[in-house]
Amino acid sequence: QVQLVESGGGLVQAGGSLRLSCAASGSIFSLNVMGWYRQAPGKQRELVADITKGGSTNYADSVKGRFTISRDNAKNTVYLQMNALKPEDTAVYYCKVITFSARDYWGQGTQVTVAS
Repeated sequence: QVQLVESGGGLVQAGGSLRLSCAASGSIFSLNVMGWYRQAPGKQRELVADITKGGSTNYADSVKGRFTISRDNAKNTVYLQMNALKPEDTAVYYCKVITFSARDYWGQGTQVTVAS
C-alpha cells in the first residue's frame, strides 16, 4: 500500500505561481511513475505531467513551458511548479503514483483556483 499526501494548492491571480507537493509513504520502495492529474468541473480528469524514477518527464501540451515536474527520490516526493497560471488551469489537482507491480494510487486532491 502507498499513501499520498498533497499540499500547496490555493487561490492565485492569473500570471502567478504555485508549487504542489505530494509525499508518498508506505510501500515506497516500489514507486515507478509519479505524476499529477487535474479535473475541472464538468470535465474528465486529465494528465498534467508525470516523471519516472529515472527522471524522464511527460507533459500535457497545455502546460508545456509553464509547469515543471520534479521528484526527490530520497524524500519520496513529487513536485509540480506551476508558473504563468491561467484561469483555465483551475481544477482539483491529484497526485498519482504507479508502482513497479503496475498498481496505482491516488491522492485526495488539492484545489487550485486561478482568478482572472
